Amino acid sequence: MSKITYRSYLRLPELLDLQTPLSDAHDELLFISIHQASEIWLKLCLHELRAARERIVADDLAPAFKMMSRVARVQSQLIQSWEVLATMTPADYTRMRGKLGTSSGFQSDQYRHVEFLLGNKKPEMVDIHESEPTVAAALRTELERPSLYDESIRLLARRGFDVPTERDWTQPYVASEAVERAWAAVYADPDRHWDLYELAEKLVDLEYHVQLWRFGHLKTVERVIGFKTGTGGTAGVAYLANVLKEGFFPELLSVRTRL
Repeated sequence: MSKITYRSYLRLPELLDLQTPLSDAHDELLFISIHQASEIWLKLCLHELRAARERIVADDLAPAFKMMSRVARVQSQLIQSWEVLATMTPADYTRMRGKLGTSSGFQSDQYRHVEFLLGNKKPEMVDIHESEPTVAAALRTELERPSLYDESIRLLARRGFDVPTERDWTQPYVASEAVERAWAAVYADPDRHWDLYELAEKLVDLEYHVQLWRFGHLKTVERVIGFKTGTGGTAGVAYLANVLKEGFFPELLSVRTRL
């Protein structure tokens, strides 16, 4: 059996051969490295979030808390990556932008999986990936499953709270007064509902970090390309500003007003 080394275990020769700029622009290696590293972090986020959802389904919350906390820390790494990418100036980006064609982070299927898993369901977003049937099928499967928040609400119902537990999972979540009342009861007596209280705070932490990531994305794009149209045809900064308005767990924010 061949000896396992650091390079062989991590498959570093293959991994480090994947950063292949298409132009002679100095900053293209930065651009590729940041986005490839982000996709690796997203892979880990999905691994943890899917497992956390299964733990919530099983009413085994302690492992889910660890997984969700890990994702929030990974999101901190993703947020920091914008600081590195922001060292690219408009002139630097212009030298390589023509090589990107119509490619765009908007087309990241892993990012879309994260959005679906957290509950920001948009069936039309699957259409972007129809040219890759396997990718589209995987997204459609996630679209049709209850999100992390849907399963948290179903857990509230199993614990005796009067909340709706069925809906069309493929559609965006709509805030419910009954769900807000349930979370209000949890927050009003955390000692009695400690694990549900902690679950709520882990969810809030996830949303907080996702929104910081989105904001970092917006400000980096604004800094590098101003208000130009994005390479994938989106409205660029205007599109990202609208995304910032899309939350995941509305009652966990509105409940803070009524406490």
